[in-house]
Amino acid sequence: MTLEDVLSVRPSPGQPRDYRFPAFERIVLDSGLQVLTVNLPGRPLVSANLIIRRGAADEPPDIGGVTGLAARAATEGTERYKGVELIEAAERLGATLHADASWDSFMASVDVAASRLGAALELLDELVERPTFPEADVARLRDERLNDLLQVKADPRRRVERAFTSVIYAPNSPYSRPAAGDETTVPGLDSDAVRQVHRMLLDPSQAALVVGGDLTGLDVPALARSAFAGLAGRVAGGAEGSERVARPAQAAPAASTAPAVPAATTAVDRPIVRFYHHPGAVQTELRIGHVGVARKVPDFHAIQLMAAILGGLFNSRLQMNLREEKGYTYGIGAGFEMRRAAGPFAVRTAVQTAATIPSISESLIELNRMRDTDVTDAELRAARDYLGRLPAPVRDARGGRCGYRRSVQPGSPRRRARALPRADRGRDGRRHPPVCPGANSHGQDRHSGRRRCRRARQGSRGGRFRRARDHPRGAAGGGNGGIGGRLGRSRRRGGRGWR
Repeated sequence: MTLEDVLSVRPSPGQPRDYRFPAFERIVLDSGLQVLTVNLPGRPLVSANLIIRRGAADEPPDIGGVTGLAARAATEGTERYKGVELIEAAERLGATLHADASWDSFMASVDVAASRLGAALELLDELVERPTFPEADVARLRDERLNDLLQVKADPRRRVERAFTSVIYAPNSPYSRPAAGDETTVPGLDSDAVRQVHRMLLDPSQAALVVGGDLTGLDVPALARSAFAGLAGRVAGGAEGSERVARPAQAAPAASTAPAVPAATTAVDRPIVRFYHHPGAVQTELRIGHVGVARKVPDFHAIQLMAAILGGLFNSRLQMNLREEKGYTYGIGAGFEMRRAAGPFAVRTAVQTAATIPSISESLIELNRMRDTDVTDAELRAARDYLGRLPAPVRDARGGRCGYRRSVQPGSPRRRARALPRADRGRDGRRHPPVCPGANSHGQDRHSGRRRCRRARQGSRGGRFRRARDHPRGAAGGGNGGIGGRLGRSRRRGGRGWR
């Protein structure tokens, strides 16, 4: 066979292969700290993630953004390691340290070779328990956020995202403001405010350590007990040792002092259209949506399938209509951003300015069609294959850790998306409609609505500020997002960007 023969044959996709998450063991230390271990033989890089169930939604409203600031400032130095010494300590272990915060949790993680896990966990404990939050570094990071808020006003996409959530949520909901704070709260943040919220975070009964990798020969609970002895000492009457609890993978121990579920009250009592003018723009940013559902919902997997078919796949209904057939946009997505309380549902796209009204109309048509009609077998099969099979990166230690990390945050029934019958998807589309009941294809509501249309005209793509924070999340479901900093072998200090 010649090279020409090989090149002339177009490769075809193979059959998706099943992947089952390996069983994990849950151990509860006497301090209340949960330790979840996932043994992945042949993965010498071990990934450990400490998740504390307090996030931006739990912080006092007058110091909004302080949890994200605490995550960024935590990597600036600790009691034992000042500034760059923390980077050097991680480098000596060949490890990468990272801290970030989401709406629902504060997280710190370390990736390291299995043989150095014990020392790496001690370094992780140092980062979480004993950061110093130097005044100069906190002020610098606070000023970076203030400068970032100025950039929001010049970025139509970020501007419309912020406007969207501020209108669909009532003012008493933390979700009505940015997770990283706004112009009202950020100027007042200082080291004292950061230390205040940090003290609230150090509650082992609200924390879980998830460790994944080749753990052969490692007693992870003993290493965790030794490394996080400081957390154990914060519990009155706490004693050394651990309690082994035989629990099914779906069950999590009840939390004694779990933070209250944040308010997610909708501010929508009628259909509303908001316009934000940007002179000279050649594109229009569109947001259509409402308050969605919380992560802990019985229909989670059915909702994921519905969202993938509607706007999560490249051949989704919205994509095939507005991109492939009409040519209004380069891409369009839709989905639920699920949090501990109800996060937003949104259709997100940028379209040609002249096609703004037709794009809104076609989007509403697809939303109503998803609510009122059944999906085809081909659509359901494509969504199942997309959601039910895991890509290779999810199968390594870090990806597996992230999968189990989500299981200890808001919590949900663990059903496989592939197993859902077509009828379940149909019932879910009517139980959790992506648009309000009674709305017609032109967005007029005969009863009451929760939908929002937003647009801001966008300038040319050439001047777009590209950072991790600029990418919308939750296309087919809901990620938590994060605000944080990373320390690693590259000797560079940085963050994933403000949100």
